[in-house]
Amino acid sequence: MGRDVRVRRVYDGAADGDGRRILVDRVWPRGLAKEKARLDRWEKDVAPSTELRKWYGHDVEKFEEFRRRYGAELEDPERAAALDRLRGDADPGPLTLLTATKDVDHSQAAVLADILGS
Repeated sequence: MGRDVRVRRVYDGAADGDGRRILVDRVWPRGLAKEKARLDRWEKDVAPSTELRKWYGHDVEKFEEFRRRYGAELEDPERAAALDRLRGDADPGPLTLLTATKDVDHSQAAVLADILGS
């Protein structure tokens, strides 16, 4: 059985059962007060590069290629270390990965949840 890793929008507020709440965006969510976010941590080092994020632009047609390129970026030592920290957070579970993205199913958080949940 895999780890209990969830994906939610950071704007949706905390819910019972979220476990550890970690923001995985590189940029702080617009208009959100840090206190309201109720984060355990902001793990911006695991986020995609600015170049990849801009190339992707949340175009669903590009998602599979985004997933592949992002997977390659996660092999970078700094991102790999951040991913390992998330694995540690997921082991006791649950872990909720937070993003400001409207389409969470086609976000870096969804890619990370797939990696961490397996």
